[in-house]
Amino acid sequence: MTAAGFIRLEKELKDLKGKSRPAVIQAIATAREHGDLSENAEYSAAKEQQSLIEGRIAELADKLGRSEIIDVASITGSTIKFGATIQVVDEDTDEETSYQIVGEDESNIEEGRLSIRAPLARALIGKEQGDSIEVITPGGSKAYEILDIKYID
Repeated sequence: MTAAGFIRLEKELKDLKGKSRPAVIQAIATAREHGDLSENAEYSAAKEQQSLIEGRIAELADKLGRSEIIDVASITGSTIKFGATIQVVDEDTDEETSYQIVGEDESNIEEGRLSIRAPLARALIGKEQGDSIEVITPGGSKAYEILDIKYID
């Protein structure tokens, strides 16, 4: 996991513990005041929300405890590895796109963070600037040329 991804997960965990958990506890207490819990939809919804929050807290705590932080800025070389920011061009449309190869928990394709397990990332690993790759996607085969490789955090 990159340092930025670790920080994002830590922030989410802190928000869940500091804001979401106390808010749902208050919602449960308020719903209890309304009487019969067996027919209280607000109570049921709050308990379900509490279960989701506690599950996410446990999941994040586990991931953060087991994660290894990779200092992307210290990586060197001319081949693509975890943490690389790659500029590629679609050979069919000439559309240029930039991706950073990151861990599964920090990927967000809209923000250009590509999961290490994604087919495109797997095809890019080990390649160099100027190489062409072909990737099988749900929409068909796509061909890309690697324009640039950087290791920045």
